[in-house]
Amino acid sequence: MFERLQAEAARRGETLREPPPEPTTCCGRGCNGCVWEGWYDAALYWQQEAELILGTD
Repeated sequence: MFERLQAEAARRGETLREPPPEPTTCCGRGCNGCVWEGWYDAALYWQQEAELILGTD
């Protein structure tokens, strides 16, 4: 998804901010409030922002 939207932005001459980096501190125990939960929220926000800028959905 990140690559697709970044490629579309480049094709249109638009600039998107960098997508959120994947977490590196997950312990793998399925904690409540896992770092991946925050990352998924940030990734969704990034996607929505990119689609808004590009006028796609």
